[in-house]
Amino acid sequence: MSKLLILTTKLNYTTKHTSVCTSPEKLSVWSTTMTNKNNGITDDPPFWSELRLPSLFFKDTFQKLHSAIETDWNPLQRSACQTAAGRALWKHVTKDILAELLAGERQLRWFHEKIRHDRLNQAREVSGVILAVRTLWFDSKLEEAVGFFDDEEFQTVLLGAGMDTRAYRLNCLTNSHVFEVDFPQVLQMKASLLHEAMESRDDEHNVTIKAKTLTSVEADITGDGWLEKLQNSGFILGRNTVWILEGFLYYLSDCNAIEVLKTIAANCTQTPTVLLADFMNKPSTKLSNSIFQFYSDWPDQLLPSLGFSDVKLSQIGDPDAHFGLLHDPSNLFSKLLTIPRSVEVDPENGTPCCRLYLVQALGSPSRNTQRC
Repeated sequence: MSKLLILTTKLNYTTKHTSVCTSPEKLSVWSTTMTNKNNGITDDPPFWSELRLPSLFFKDTFQKLHSAIETDWNPLQRSACQTAAGRALWKHVTKDILAELLAGERQLRWFHEKIRHDRLNQAREVSGVILAVRTLWFDSKLEEAVGFFDDEEFQTVLLGAGMDTRAYRLNCLTNSHVFEVDFPQVLQMKASLLHEAMESRDDEHNVTIKAKTLTSVEADITGDGWLEKLQNSGFILGRNTVWILEGFLYYLSDCNAIEVLKTIAANCTQTPTVLLADFMNKPSTKLSNSIFQFYSDWPDQLLPSLGFSDVKLSQIGDPDAHFGLLHDPSNLFSKLLTIPRSVEVDPENGTPCCRLYLVQALGSPSRNTQRC
């Protein structure tokens, strides 16, 4: 039996016979967000009521670093800090203790105000819940993939890594060589912020790498040379690999996004490879002031056409993309699950059906495809 077939079999078995929420500790934490339907009280984390900034934020060197982000970075680059802010304010489930340092005061205050507003208005969905569910989904699928590799060394590649801290917080990466790929200024700033945290010897923010190795690869993924730079940094094409494309593809042009996916598919034929990615549908990218470009209404059809196999698609609110965080049964995501994916506008209220697809796929022998 080929390695690819064995991997496919394990994927199918795991999906049917295991729960995503396997840790009792995680189940306990996630359950604290559930609403008491009898009295309407939600056990929210205390830092949602009052934002307390780490002492490191008041150091001149730290403030200068984040000031440079606000003045020098473009909206795409700053989105990495916005994501970190969301993970920080949902740290009771994401367990991302470094996220607040990478987010910065401005982004934390902005995100905290959105959460405060939602709580005051008893919103069905609190700001950041999509990001929290997305983070947990990628974490859980990454942990699943580790089991497929039978304790062999493997590689984890994060394209558009931004302020991601998985190499510092996930125990399942202890046997993984992690590669973070992003713009030079993003990775250099991230390293500087984490260095400041390390130098401060702050017990609350322990900067310890849990991955076997962690390598930063400075590259513009919209160009042609990123895979070569990745290989020059130690990436081995013949080694088991998990590719993580979280919050990344929809910032690219259609041509760039397809080319990235083709490149991965064309170079994962020698060994079992897992692709984890999220896709927006068309209505999601057409929101006002959106900087999103690429979308796919049917990524489960797109990926096989590019050379991937055994594609599994989830939406926010599905059994493996819920995590007990969507406590109101009438929430938007549960409603979207009842509307056919082909429908772009809610027939009841005329609002766009904005969907986020969470997709897991395997690498398989690629067919010859034309470059975009």
